[in-house]
Amino acid sequence: MKIAYITAGAAGMYCGSCMHDNTLVTALTAQGHDALLIPTYTPIRTDEIDVSQKRVFFGGINVYLQQKSALFRHTPWSLDRLLDAPRLLRWVSRFAVKTQAEQLGDLTVSMLKGEHGHQVKEIEKLAHWLAAEVRPEIVNLTNALLSGMVHEIKRKLGVPVLCTLQGDDLYLEALPEPFRGECLQLVRAHCREIDGFIATSRYYAEFMTEYFAIPRERIHVIHPGLNLAGHGGPRPERNGKPFTIGYFARICPDKGLHILADAFCILARMPNAAPCRLHVSGWLGENNHPYLAKIQDRIKEERLHEHFLHVESPDHLSKVRFLHGIDVLSVPTVYREPKGLYMLEALANGVPVVQPRHGSFPELLEATGGGLLCNPEDPQDLARTLKQLQDNRPHGHELGRKGKEAVHRHFTAERMARETAEVYRTYL
Repeated sequence: MKIAYITAGAAGMYCGSCMHDNTLVTALTAQGHDALLIPTYTPIRTDEIDVSQKRVFFGGINVYLQQKSALFRHTPWSLDRLLDAPRLLRWVSRFAVKTQAEQLGDLTVSMLKGEHGHQVKEIEKLAHWLAAEVRPEIVNLTNALLSGMVHEIKRKLGVPVLCTLQGDDLYLEALPEPFRGECLQLVRAHCREIDGFIATSRYYAEFMTEYFAIPRERIHVIHPGLNLAGHGGPRPERNGKPFTIGYFARICPDKGLHILADAFCILARMPNAAPCRLHVSGWLGENNHPYLAKIQDRIKEERLHEHFLHVESPDHLSKVRFLHGIDVLSVPTVYREPKGLYMLEALANGVPVVQPRHGSFPELLEATGGGLLCNPEDPQDLARTLKQLQDNRPHGHELGRKGKEAVHRHFTAERMARETAEVYRTYL
């Protein structure tokens, strides 16, 4: 199959959707498909080999300038290409990451208006390139926020367009009114024109049935899969070492590090508490430095700072080493996670997890048997659940063993690509 997979860069951040898409397209290509990963807004960032195209469409600079000035809506395409240079977009991304979703309401509405919005020229460029140079049999959008282009792509190419659902509501719910309501109305209209949908969990498929008003039978569920290269090697022996809790995800309030820090302090102060540590790593944007500093101050006030370690966001090999140095992973998100890649990565290395009882976590733990659930946004219950594993290390080892076996058997990139290709074929 000739597949055009249109993804969205995340302003220089490590992004779960980018990593999912990169892994999927890599596996589709390995299985003999002609799959192209086409970035929009900014280049993607991943800790694996980046297989995306070097050309970026809907470059963030052009999209912004066209929103702010009518002049840039009529500039030559050749000039636009200069502003879409990946190196320039990466440099600008350092500043864009500070921009919050609530500041982008009018731009999001315009993008979702598609050929009737200020960025119509960007749609024309992408549709022309796809029709003239790529000629795909099927197009897959990485999220519904890109759906403003669906009408023009279908008109120009005459091929099925699918959309992956993997976190669209998180951005939309951050928009203030009236932008949120207008965007939701536009997306729902586009969803009627999209041929089919792929959700990353049963939870998210059910949620999106209501949120985007999509008939449930039009949503296929394909759980994420990992490129397991480098994962799963023997873990160093941890018996006799202090119980170490790990957090590996983007460091921001949505991911709930503050909840884990509170739970760590509670756990450390429990009667007859054994020594414990908290190790933290993951992408840290400049705008979230004060958030981490506040957490560190809280831990210092509890006189636990010698038991806290922050590790700069590492490469793939260092990430695996980080996971091998912890006894349990917990990322207690305040939102309902649709994917949970960090959880699968921990399990792939034999590390059990403790996660909130919401989003995709219950179904992933049901499928893997690799951890325990706790009440969402409840540091006390999280601390009690972590203590179960601290007090019974053999139980934690068994959970990690079962999780590792399940991930290496089922949550693979190869399985994800195979199931995705099977869905694609039903639309051809």
